Amino acid sequence: MKKEFNFIQSRKICVIISLCIFAVGILFNVIFGTGMDVSFSGGTLVRYSYAEKIDVNAVQAMAQDVLGKDAEASLENVDNTDVVTVTFPKEITLEQQTKLNERMTKDFKDNKPVQVEAKTLSAPMGRQFFVKCLAAIALAAGFLLLYVGLRFRRIGGFSAGLCALLALVHDLLICYFVFVIFRINLDDNFVAVMLTILGYSLNDTIVIFDRVRENRRRHKNMPISDVVNLSINQTFTRTLVTAVAVFVAIAVVVVVALIMRIDSIMSFALPMMFGVVSGFYSSVFLSAPIWALWREKKAEKK
Repeated sequence: MKKEFNFIQSRKICVIISLCIFAVGILFNVIFGTGMDVSFSGGTLVRYSYAEKIDVNAVQAMAQDVLGKDAEASLENVDNTDVVTVTFPKEITLEQQTKLNERMTKDFKDNKPVQVEAKTLSAPMGRQFFVKCLAAIALAAGFLLLYVGLRFRRIGGFSAGLCALLALVHDLLICYFVFVIFRINLDDNFVAVMLTILGYSLNDTIVIFDRVRENRRRHKNMPISDVVNLSINQTFTRTLVTAVAVFVAIAVVVVVALIMRIDSIMSFALPMMFGVVSGFYSSVFLSAPIWALWREKKAEKK
């Protein structure tokens, strides 16, 4: 007979591990703060396409000479086009914009730079957009909670939904801390990562709770902890293989983005890679085991 791992017994250790990770993330957040892209914080972004390999450090030095020390430059790939992006945390004047273009054309004439995008966003508009994005994430999480509650109402849908939501919040925080620890500015990719992880993590959780529902029907006299432990063991291989497959695929994207220095892809793929691991971990080791503890405490009170 295949030996089963006791996931229920390990739930306290797993909770401690998660709390330690959160403590590290909060510490980094306090020390280094949270970087914001122009889309959220306001400021100016200018992109230039180029023909030959360009020295991004030289571009940044030139931009700082024109705009100030807060100007930054990075290499990205936008719509299959290699571009160098100059960002500045404030709105720039038309005179500064003209001077930047002139210096770019003069200092890097061999690279044949061509401006492909320029946008300026005020700080209030950026903050407003950021709040709307957070509201979209919260709304999506709320609908997912409602879905789990209705689908598993026969085994205590409300408690199952809350435990699933707890796992989702856990995964979202892990992804956020990846942005903080690796000093990745929060941008449009941040919202995309959060919404993707919401769906991915919940899928693993639903598979486990679905098996719990089946096993409750088959083993009516079995203690709830044993039912949950049996269900996780039965779905563990499927969940692990799925997580490994997705992780490897995203890891390849991370390596390619690192080699090609494509920041726009890296800012999505790296947090996603950690999110996949967190989604597997929270679904298997936190959500269902904590739900079993909840049901046991409720049964004891009755």
